[in-house]
Amino acid sequence: MRVGLSLPHYGFSLPGGSPISFEACAAWAERAEALGFDSVWVSDHFFYAFDRYGGDPAPIASLEPLSTLAGIARRTRRVRLGTLVLAAPFRPPALLARAAATLDALSGGRLELGVGAGWFEREFEAFGYRFGTVGERFARLEACLEVLAALGGAEPGRAVRLEGPTPLRDARLLPAPVQRPLPVWVGGKGGPRLLRLAARLAGGWNVVWRVAPHAYAARLADVAAACAEVGRDPATFRRSVGLYALIGEDERDARALYDLARASMPGGALDAEDHEVWCADTLSGGPERVLERVAAFEALGVEELIVAPWVLPFAVPMPELVERVAEVVIGRR
Repeated sequence: MRVGLSLPHYGFSLPGGSPISFEACAAWAERAEALGFDSVWVSDHFFYAFDRYGGDPAPIASLEPLSTLAGIARRTRRVRLGTLVLAAPFRPPALLARAAATLDALSGGRLELGVGAGWFEREFEAFGYRFGTVGERFARLEACLEVLAALGGAEPGRAVRLEGPTPLRDARLLPAPVQRPLPVWVGGKGGPRLLRLAARLAGGWNVVWRVAPHAYAARLADVAAACAEVGRDPATFRRSVGLYALIGEDERDARALYDLARASMPGGALDAEDHEVWCADTLSGGPERVLERVAAFEALGVEELIVAPWVLPFAVPMPELVERVAEVVIGRR
């Protein structure tokens, strides 16, 4: 099983609350590559905020994902570069396909393109995008995936025509991406509609950041049904899971680590949650428990675990926790 790292790229991401910068994010990508991680990932927000946890609603800085990964592509050689995930409404689909093709070429064929419907209403409003209903955002996601599938899977230089909400008239990706088709992931909780979109138009499905193996196993029946509906072999449907990860030297150390992390959570969002509840759907605990969790997801066909080594995504306030993921999970596979 492959292991990816969610890179720090927010104003809260670094130790001591240091301001975020491209250099800091890229340095972590280089470190992840040196430690043996298989991939690095960034998300897509104009800004973040803690009011969703009951904390401060003030906007928090965020690096733009595609330009960030373009820079990281030139600073790394092996790790795959992923978006977890791009909000489909933020970019015209054909422009996104062209940017993805260029980024794939820049990286020598290392792009993993995750796309979702978007969920943070405040940033839509702040930057002039219509948020709309869930159904409307799913329609925009579907239109985006149709264009990505048509252009990203075409033979190099072949003209593509596509009817629909985003029509194409003899469109070509020139130069073409290295990978064909471009690997596209659909990110989301995995309701039937989203899985049908993924089965029809994407390489696979990703879900984050708290997922228990038994709950994931139950969702796989929907994956099978979605694939059957479009005549797709479920074995070709790629699966990845993102998990918060607080790995201790042993179980006692893991409990102490969780207490420390819980106390730092904005808005006291984890105050009522004990360590065992936290461990039930994250990659947390001592090494033995963690490796059992890895094995459980691998048995369910998950090809990659993407770790967020804290109680917030895309944050590394304790760098030693990244080292521990490398030691426990990567070092023993």
